[in-house]
Amino acid sequence: MTSRAQGRSLELYFIDGRPDGMLTAEVFNWTGHVLIAPRTQIRDALARPEARHAGAYILLGERDGEPLAYIGEGDDISLRIKNHDINKDWWTSVAIITTAANNLHKAHAQYIEARLIEKARSVGRMPLDNGNSPGRPTLNEAARANMEGFLDYLFIVLPAVRIDMFLENTRPAAATLAGTSTSVAGPEFELTSAKHALQAVARLVAGEFIVEAGSTARSEWEGTSEHPYGRLHDELVSSSVLLPDGSHRRFASNYAFKSPSAAAAVIFGRAANGQMEWKLKGSGLPYKEWEARQVSSGLGAGQ
Repeated sequence: MTSRAQGRSLELYFIDGRPDGMLTAEVFNWTGHVLIAPRTQIRDALARPEARHAGAYILLGERDGEPLAYIGEGDDISLRIKNHDINKDWWTSVAIITTAANNLHKAHAQYIEARLIEKARSVGRMPLDNGNSPGRPTLNEAARANMEGFLDYLFIVLPAVRIDMFLENTRPAAATLAGTSTSVAGPEFELTSAKHALQAVARLVAGEFIVEAGSTARSEWEGTSEHPYGRLHDELVSSSVLLPDGSHRRFASNYAFKSPSAAAAVIFGRAANGQMEWKLKGSGLPYKEWEARQVSSGLGAGQ
C-alpha cells in the first residue's frame, strides 16, 4: 500500500482585496513568507518590511512574446528590485521569498537562489534571463537540511500562486509500475489514430493522467496557433519531453497532464475531446463512460 502525502494548509492574504493585486502566501509551521506583486504596484510592495529582508526573488514576464523569468537574491531585496526596475524592462510581476522574522543570512539566500535556478533549468518550463548557474554556497549539514526543508514548502506554495515554472510533470519510468496491480498502478487507457499512425498509453495514478514514455504524438501543432494546448505542445518539445521520431514525436518520459483532453490535444496536435478519445484498455469503453461508472458506483479510480 502506498502512503498518502501529508496535507498542507496555505494562507493567502490579498493585501488590497483584489485577486490581481499584491498578495502574501504562508504555510502553517513554515518560517517562509512569499510576497507577490505586479510591477504596477512595485512602490507599495517595496515599502513593506519583508521586501527589505534577506532572501530570493523571481521576476516574471515576457520578451518578444515569449515567457521569461529571472531569479536573484539579496541582503535587502528592495535594493535589487529597484535596480531591476531601471535595467530590466520586460518583467511584469515579482515574487519575493523571505522569512517573516528575517532570519535568513547571505549564504541561505544564495543557496535558495542556486537551487531555484537548478530546478527551473531542470524542469525547462520557463526560459531564464540569468546568464549562468551559480554554485551552491558552502553550508554545514544542518543548514543544508534546513534549506532543503524550506524549499520543499516553497515548491508547494509557488504553484499555488500560479508560478508553475518549478512544477515537474515528468514521472518515473513505466517499468517502476511493473508487477503492481491495476488498483495500485491505475487503470490503463489507449489513444490511437490510424490516419496519423499514432498510438499512446496512459494511466490514471493518484489523480494524475499520466501518458507513458514511448507514446507517439504529432510532430507539430496543427490547430489554432493561440490555443493553450498548442503552447503546451511547444513547451514539451522545447523541454525535450517530446523528441523527434521519424515523422512523429515520441514521449521521452512519462508525463502527467491535468486532463485526458489536454493529453489528447498534445498527441493529436489539435483540440480534442479526450473524454471520448481515450478508451479503457481491453474494453474500448470511453474514458467519460468509465468515469461515470466510477462516480455512480462510488468507487475510487482504479477500483
